[in-house]
Amino acid sequence: METNNQTWVREFILLGLSSDWDTRVSLFVLFLIMYMVTVLGNFLIVLLIRLDSRLHTPMYFFLTNLSLVDVSYATSIVPQMLAHFLAEHKAIPFVSCAAQLFFSLGLGGIEFVLLAVMAYDRYVAVCDPLRYSVIMHGGLCTRLAITSWVSGSLNSLMQTIITFQLPMCTNKYIDHISCELLAVVRLACVDTSSNEIAIMVSSIVLLMTPFCLVLLSYIQIISTILKIQSREGRKKAFHTCASHLTVVVLCYGMTIFTYIQPRSSPSILQEKLISVFYAILMPVLNPMIYSIRNKEVKGAWQKLLGQLSELMSKLAT
Repeated sequence: METNNQTWVREFILLGLSSDWDTRVSLFVLFLIMYMVTVLGNFLIVLLIRLDSRLHTPMYFFLTNLSLVDVSYATSIVPQMLAHFLAEHKAIPFVSCAAQLFFSLGLGGIEFVLLAVMAYDRYVAVCDPLRYSVIMHGGLCTRLAITSWVSGSLNSLMQTIITFQLPMCTNKYIDHISCELLAVVRLACVDTSSNEIAIMVSSIVLLMTPFCLVLLSYIQIISTILKIQSREGRKKAFHTCASHLTVVVLCYGMTIFTYIQPRSSPSILQEKLISVFYAILMPVLNPMIYSIRNKEVKGAWQKLLGQLSELMSKLAT
């Protein structure tokens, strides 16, 4: 297909993590197990929240959204990556590559906004507990969740359209595990300064703005906790935010490092490892963090397991 004397590619070749067969098989087994744990863990978190009425609160409503985002994000990248581990020709059609970029970038943006929303929820819970149920009512929670999904999707749509309008010429080898934004932009055979500026601007809007809101929320939260007189009260208030704070630190850190300054971005290997972290590790860690460090979730698990044990005993007799 010829346009303006430039050749446009019909498919891309993903170079992936390794060309060694034994390494690829080992990674296939490892990542398949982790993907299955991701799907199962997040599904169980959503199911638990649905079944236990004590978890029908704004915090767990947003956690449900976060679990759905994690599973969807992993699914947008990992199955294709697993298939390519066992394939010699690691091709991905132009349209599939664009779709993968749209979904992965959109879901990543949704997660960042969701974490900011969850920080606001924790701010209200700690700093204004008496009015928590009045402020964080069902209507507001729904609007905040919708805002997260819409803002992330719109940003991703804009970036995808801008990126895939670039002429790739005969460049079709993407040195990455997926159709990642910066990796695709690097294939263009024209000046991409405007694209890099657009990436930086959208990163500031969709990444740094939520991050600043998270910081402001936690400055207020820490200030309020320090004013609590009793040690037990401070400990309880801190545990209210501990799980969310752990996820925030993990989630925002490397993305800020990668996207805010595309011109001085990390090495290709670092970018691949960062993508593996977000596609494989974060979706696995999130349900574990919220399960291990949260007394309410652990209590709900114990209750559910007790009910299942009773049911099995009755069936056995």
